[in-house]
Amino acid sequence: MNQEQMEIKTPEYVSIQFQVAGLGSRAAAFIIDQILLNIVNLLVLIVVWLIMEGMSPLPFFFFEDTLPLAITIIVLFIINWGYFFAFEFFSGGRTIGKKLIGIRVIQENGHSITLLSSFIRNLMRMIDTLPTAYFLGIIMVFFHSKHKRLGDLVAGTIVVHERKAKRKKRLTPIEKEIASRGILKDDLIIDEWTFKAFTEKDWKLMNTYAGRFTQLPLVEKNQLTRQIAEILFPKIGQNVLGKSEQELEDTLLVLYLNLREEWEFEI
Repeated sequence: MNQEQMEIKTPEYVSIQFQVAGLGSRAAAFIIDQILLNIVNLLVLIVVWLIMEGMSPLPFFFFEDTLPLAITIIVLFIINWGYFFAFEFFSGGRTIGKKLIGIRVIQENGHSITLLSSFIRNLMRMIDTLPTAYFLGIIMVFFHSKHKRLGDLVAGTIVVHERKAKRKKRLTPIEKEIASRGILKDDLIIDEWTFKAFTEKDWKLMNTYAGRFTQLPLVEKNQLTRQIAEILFPKIGQNVLGKSEQELEDTLLVLYLNLREEWEFEI
């Protein structure tokens, strides 16, 4: 089945195109994730077996007290379910398998997956696995027009291919300015919770600022820098007071690099 293009209109009335991930890429990502989980499951069972061998003369699967076995089953369930839930929310809709294949889970409106959506989507995974080997999920992904399984339908999510930012042969004026200052994206570490506080409106503000940065007279540039810093700095836990114009500019340019990676897509 051919991969399809899907156009999403954001609440800001901006149209963004995504390439929907089909059964093949989703299955490949899942296989990678499952191999990793199987390794972890095996390690857990080995540890439990070693502990039980030391505590009981009976073989592991014949000990009288069923509490350790029940705890082991609960722990394995939490690991196998929590892996997908945690990675998809805290890693921008990407498990390790999805990251390697180049796909991610997003909301139907184009925004990053929310905590509730990740919870619902992965809770429904138990139904998608029925009757065995993800049969229901595979059938739905194959026949659904947007390659959704039941969890995606209920949670309002969709799996799409990662989209790279445009790569230009020639550096733009702002890229030259950033390079001349030796500024790197990693100069400002933004955790996932903080990053989710930024909206498309914030990106448009930063993009406009970066586009005009090298063109504005010094006085106007300083005024604009301080105004934007007062708007965005609280979101990254920084204070405008006591910072020089150079420090404000450098921090905003680093923030621009971070936001650009998320919001500047190749349409």
